[in-house]
Amino acid sequence: MKEDHVDRILGQWRTERPDLDVEPMGLLGRLARLATYLGREVEKTFLELGLTSASFDVLAALRRSGAPYQLSPGDLLATMMITSGTMTNRIDQLEKAGLVERLTNPEDRRSVLIALKPEGLDLVERAVTAHVANQHRLTAFLEPDERVAFDAILRKYLLALE
Repeated sequence: MKEDHVDRILGQWRTERPDLDVEPMGLLGRLARLATYLGREVEKTFLELGLTSASFDVLAALRRSGAPYQLSPGDLLATMMITSGTMTNRIDQLEKAGLVERLTNPEDRRSVLIALKPEGLDLVERAVTAHVANQHRLTAFLEPDERVAFDAILRKYLLALE
């Protein structure tokens, strides 16, 4: 198997500090580098549609909630790992862009619902289609059984940390 950038770093540490077991450094270093590369590729797809990962996250959360594609700010916040101030900023930006709107909650007039406007629904439909196609492209070099095994390992890892 060919040597990657992380292998070279591990080799240097093994030379300089042979007393350390740097195996975890390899795993975590590769995950970090992979996340960086994949994040850039994902972001490119969104930028082509005038979105960011952050704006896509909000639009996608509304879309996958099902018709009528509206959630309370608290429910939106629960789907993401961000602060309420960050969520408010994201909603404000999407509202300015004409993609979402704030509606009075008919069940509680003191609160609002965030709803996809038709323009937002159209954009998120195009974005999720492009995003899934890009994900297929980014995982195409793995065999189907490798994707299943890799997914299972990552799920196990995340479950242990979450």
